[in-house]
Amino acid sequence: MEGGGGAYGAAKAGGAFDLLRFVQQPQVLARIVSAVFALIVFACLVGDGYTSLAEDPQLFCVFNHNEDACRYGIGIGVLAFLACIFFFMVDVYFPQISNTTDRKYLVLADLGFSGLWTFLWFIGFCFLTNQWSWTRAEDVSIGADSARAAITFSFFSIFSWGLLLTFAYKRYKMGVEDFAQSYVDPSPEVSTPYSSYPNISHESYQQPPFTQTAEPPEGYQPPPVY
Repeated sequence: MEGGGGAYGAAKAGGAFDLLRFVQQPQVLARIVSAVFALIVFACLVGDGYTSLAEDPQLFCVFNHNEDACRYGIGIGVLAFLACIFFFMVDVYFPQISNTTDRKYLVLADLGFSGLWTFLWFIGFCFLTNQWSWTRAEDVSIGADSARAAITFSFFSIFSWGLLLTFAYKRYKMGVEDFAQSYVDPSPEVSTPYSSYPNISHESYQQPPFTQTAEPPEGYQPPPVY
């Protein structure tokens, strides 16, 4: 199915790009907010997520000395930020894509990634909160505010990515409904028997010309049989 105008919640392909209208779209605003939240989370963990004691210069994670907690927060934060940039570019070029199949795959990718990262942010928030509750105060003389900020914006990211999931699902649903409305059942037409050639009757058959019944020649007699 090619060139469907307005398929999957986008404008008709080939239209002029309007920056103000683009930025005002709900999924674009939610994507920008999600990118900012992800940037704050991994920046806090990279900058102040590791500290050391005066008697031991070895760096350790401020979340109960659990290196996995810091790695998890940094990992999902970086990937979420990069994904926001990627899907932001997809949103920019999405109206220029005339092939509805390509639009469908991009919307499904957005839907799947948003659902997965909503779940991962929830796990990250619970993980960081649990490890922070077991952290001793004397181990975090500096970096406590950054750790709390990482936990807070991990919590906010659950809702921002949940919004992205909702918007992606609505776009996919719109595409399915548009396809259902424009779909034509390609069932074959009922065939009719062939009609006889007009003005032709079996009774009007005539013997072709120049055809005569074979007659024996005059005076001919068959030879005698012995």
